[in-house]
Amino acid sequence: MTSKERLAAAMSGGLPDRVPVMCQMSIGHMLLQTGIPPLRFWHEAGDFIDGLLALRALYRFDGILVSLHGHEPDWESRIAAVSRGPEGERIRWKDGDETLFPPDDLPMVRPSSPPVRPSFERFEPASLPPRIAYIPVSQGLRFRLDPEHLFDAVERVVAQAGGEFSVHGEVTSPLDYVLDLFGFEQTMLGFVDDPGRAAAVLERFTAGIVVVAEGLAAAGVDAVKISSPYAGSGFLSAAFYRTFVEPYERRIVRALEARNVRAYIHTCGDIHDRLELMAATGASGIECLDPPPLGRVDLAEAKERVGSRLFIKGNIDPVHVLLAGDRVSVEADAERRVEIGRPGGRFILSTACSIAPRTSRENVAALAEVAERHGRY
Repeated sequence: MTSKERLAAAMSGGLPDRVPVMCQMSIGHMLLQTGIPPLRFWHEAGDFIDGLLALRALYRFDGILVSLHGHEPDWESRIAAVSRGPEGERIRWKDGDETLFPPDDLPMVRPSSPPVRPSFERFEPASLPPRIAYIPVSQGLRFRLDPEHLFDAVERVVAQAGGEFSVHGEVTSPLDYVLDLFGFEQTMLGFVDDPGRAAAVLERFTAGIVVVAEGLAAAGVDAVKISSPYAGSGFLSAAFYRTFVEPYERRIVRALEARNVRAYIHTCGDIHDRLELMAATGASGIECLDPPPLGRVDLAEAKERVGSRLFIKGNIDPVHVLLAGDRVSVEADAERRVEIGRPGGRFILSTACSIAPRTSRENVAALAEVAERHGRY
């Protein structure tokens, strides 16, 4: 089987020749391992793609996640000044904002003026654009999407894959957009005080995300990850998830699956109490399934509860095992995951969440070797 066929079989419920391997890599890990300057890796589509492809080949992953898309080809024209130091590259943009690009982490933004958030109680959902214009990456960091080049990066990766390996795109959960727009406190209070307005805002964001998800499908991806990091039990109750997360993510899933593109949900932290709720979205798979101490998911239990309904992508501890362990301990842990996850198929060996920035190449490379030796069907 090719890597593409192997992952397709695992995601669809068939039996591949062996357990496939595919991990999401943090920006920091990709920067450290490729040596590409952080500013260019973040903004220049060609450098970003080259880094992804090089590391996929190095680690022999069966698939690749294109987490950023819509790069602006003329991004350098917005720069006013660049300075470099031990902490990284500091950019002053013509609009007055500053961004620090560390050599091993996500960029940090210092806006020229404090952001002004709209009032939840007076917000008009219809004022939101019909298509999302940015990716809410983390902690106020937004990756703007160029509407004229929205899927260029994805199409280039698909073309270079040439049917050899699987290509996955990514969209972000509607909940994340609401949190990014209003802030955490105002969002949570607004959801409690005015659930009708909350539903309308979520509906509007969902419609805009579906447009992008359908565009990713048209660009030729095999699957789309729905990034939903705040939907774990450490932040939201199961009841809240059922009301404000599941219905909207289900709409995105249906739009993708109707186009024969697999959808899977990425949620960090503890999802032990909501595996069935996540499966109720109709997604083909779920990932992370953080084990203790990061979460409470036992892989054998997860396989028993939902493994016949969707594929599981996980659940190696990226911190205590892959980052802190040595090659012997990493191989032993990966072998245990394979023994549990392999029976019946629907299993992709992966870290629970992203590969941490300073994880050694040797530890990551061990995963494909374990799958080759112990993952045969």
